[in-house]
Amino acid sequence: MIQRDSTLDLGSSAALGPGHHDQETLALVIAWAPAEPSRLGEVALFEAGDGARILGRGAPADGSGGERVVFHRQRPGISERTPPLASPGLSREQLRIRPAGDGLRIERIGKCAMEFAGERVDRCVLARGDTLLLKGQLLLFCAARPRTLEPLRSASLDDAPPFGMPDAHGILGESPAVWRLRDRLAWTAKADAHTLLLGGSGSGKELCARAVHALSARARGPFVARNAATIPGSLVDAELFGNIKGYPNPGMPERPGLIGSANGGTLFLDEIGELPQGLQANLLRVLDEGGEYHHLGGSTTKRSHFRLLGATNRDPDALKHDLAARLVLRLEVPGLDERRDDVPLLIRHLLRRAVARSPDAVRRFFTPSSDGALEPNLRPSLIEHLLKRSYTTNIRELDALLWRAMSTSAGDAIAWSGGAPSTGSAPPGAPEPPEDDRPADVEPARVRDAPEPSEAEVRASLSAHDGNIVRTAQALGLSSRYVLYRLMRRYGITTDTA
Repeated sequence: MIQRDSTLDLGSSAALGPGHHDQETLALVIAWAPAEPSRLGEVALFEAGDGARILGRGAPADGSGGERVVFHRQRPGISERTPPLASPGLSREQLRIRPAGDGLRIERIGKCAMEFAGERVDRCVLARGDTLLLKGQLLLFCAARPRTLEPLRSASLDDAPPFGMPDAHGILGESPAVWRLRDRLAWTAKADAHTLLLGGSGSGKELCARAVHALSARARGPFVARNAATIPGSLVDAELFGNIKGYPNPGMPERPGLIGSANGGTLFLDEIGELPQGLQANLLRVLDEGGEYHHLGGSTTKRSHFRLLGATNRDPDALKHDLAARLVLRLEVPGLDERRDDVPLLIRHLLRRAVARSPDAVRRFFTPSSDGALEPNLRPSLIEHLLKRSYTTNIRELDALLWRAMSTSAGDAIAWSGGAPSTGSAPPGAPEPPEDDRPADVEPARVRDAPEPSEAEVRASLSAHDGNIVRTAQALGLSSRYVLYRLMRRYGITTDTA
């Protein structure tokens, strides 16, 4: 992935900030197209004040009136126009679409049946987060997208993957959130400072840490990863710093510890916030410029020239302030609630991974495409459900839901059998999300699937709950406290100014 010709000043805080975004407009994203599966993720934009446009198959018929809906493949600084739709069950003039306030007014004018909110209709108004099904042919997801994705500043498209495919580091997505993430990963890799990765469980923090390492000058050095929450408190120092031979027990071999093993490379400590604050303090000296430390039982000063990438799904203010100060950079990893446009692409990728790992179990759900790739056979109800639910453990949860759907699908297509789309609860038998990943006492069914709350809503709710983060997240229907912290940073809100 991604080295840009002109690099950003490494001291610029703008590199990790949200940046300037082109004004958003409503878009229709292709979420399911069984006749043209390669088109997943393409978007059609609709400006407020536009006249009616016609969505249909192929080129317009001679003498037909009305501007046509055009789909594009958006990438930073580029918008590639794609050919007309070719789904055989669509009419040449299938839908008439016109922007209407905060939504899109849809009228069926062709033969293919149209479904909205589970009902067959001839007219409807789509709002952000809604889906529209043209039966058997096409599922469209209504989203807010910028007119153009802002150009990359620390990365380039030279090594970008084919549209809709994972990049060299395993990161998959064409949404604005994922392209911003790729740009920030490239900048963070060049900065070579200790970094804290922030994001919900299952959002891909370790994948991002590995990308930072691979893109950095330390790429030839070791990448050492450990989940800090799994280290018993009595063994943290031994795990981190190692021990001399014969200490603490006779016959104990000398061990370099995680810090010694990471010399010349990168140490990734997942769930670093789970370390007790007293033990966090033991990291302070080695994180200073000299990288000095001692093996347990030893008096000789050791040095390790490593970079620490810590990760947490908690509020960074929960870290010991001395440790937080040494983790100079912050890198936010978006969860699925912030990149719903990517869900159809992730579904396809996770299912292809499933058939590669367990072909005997799931091969019946796949059909070879014209280019030889395996394409999953999906019922659109499954995709609608997975687009509309709110996630607590993100890609990990999505993967579990797909396995659950495969296990209960009787035919050769994967269907959703868990009832109406949920807003945060996994089906029976799916892994339970950690309690710390959602607001206390929030029932999953209350988590919102509506658009994110506005700045005014966040301020009003914080004020009504005296700045209590947990209760504010609960009242706003957010999937986790972390989502509220992200919104507060975006809007420049502190509990003192709410």
